[in-house]
Amino acid sequence: MSSAAEPSGAFSAAEIEDGRRLFAGHWRFVAAAGALAALPPVAGPEIAFAGRSNVGKSSLINALTGRRALARISASPGRTQELIFFAGTEAGRDRLVIVDMPGYGYAAAPRSKINAWTTLIHDYVRGRATLARVYLLIDARRGLMPADAQILAALDAAAVSYQVVLTKCDAVAAAALDDRLASLHEALARRPAAYPMVLATSAATGAGIAELGAAIHRLLRERREAQKPIR
Repeated sequence: MSSAAEPSGAFSAAEIEDGRRLFAGHWRFVAAAGALAALPPVAGPEIAFAGRSNVGKSSLINALTGRRALARISASPGRTQELIFFAGTEAGRDRLVIVDMPGYGYAAAPRSKINAWTTLIHDYVRGRATLARVYLLIDARRGLMPADAQILAALDAAAVSYQVVLTKCDAVAAAALDDRLASLHEALARRPAAYPMVLATSAATGAGIAELGAAIHRLLRERREAQKPIR
């Protein structure tokens, strides 16, 4: 994967292994919420995956957790119409919750339904205290599009930490990928809530999946350390 995506030495071998272990083990479906009132009780830290319809969210979640069908993959954009919660459990407790968010942009659904999904996404990211970060998936073949920019602006306004993850990088030549990453870094440098490192991945080949796991493990470790009481 391009060095522009992951600087040399960004993650140690120990961090890669910690990331692998974080997503190994049992994962279970928790809930599907179409409204704030239907959100499941807080169980553990949450990370959310957002992106345009058909960007590959379900494929990435399955690759990250090592499951073939944890998240449902559909050929029809817009099939995920609710916030879908999955929990990784260990010793009888939830260690991490993944939230698969409704895809935005094109969807084979009425405009009123799409508007409802958008409102749900915005309300969730603004009001969920356990949300550690939103991972915004961008198709490497297309780059940042107007609908993505709208979501970035909403996350900035809500002061919600987010990180961009490129998907389908196996479908882009190395030079084109470097150009895409450079333009993304430039665009994100002006956004207050953006995490500066862009991750490049391919669910098809597995490239970048280990680094994504390590990045999430690092985020959770730093979050725990920040929440420790000062003595």
